[in-house]
Amino acid sequence: MAFLNDRVYDNGLTVLDTEANQMHITSQEAVSFVDATVTSTLGFSATVVVSAPQARTGGGREVELSSITDGAVTASGSATHYAIVDTVNSRLLVSGTLGVPQVVTSGNTFTFAPVTIGIPAPA
Repeated sequence: MAFLNDRVYDNGLTVLDTEANQMHITSQEAVSFVDATVTSTLGFSATVVVSAPQARTGGGREVELSSITDGAVTASGSATHYAIVDTVNSRLLVSGTLGVPQVVTSGNTFTFAPVTIGIPAPA
């Protein structure tokens, strides 16, 4: 069986913990920073809190993105994905599918349940 030290996992996941500063809801899966923040964004929150890396059930390591309660909807549409970005360095860090797509209306707010992002142990 292959082995990776927790430090290897943690250094990858620490980028989320230390650099993520905005979460966007998007109309499609974002493939770049501009896509996440301009082309596909329907709203965002700048109150992103990511936990320090921790043990992942089943092996590997993970971080948790805390819930968002103050998201600002900036365009109307169907939110199907989320994107976590680093605006300081113009980087898309994570893109994922929402559990349930949501129709949103510009001017409203959105909430987002906690989500776990992990790296599984090697097989």
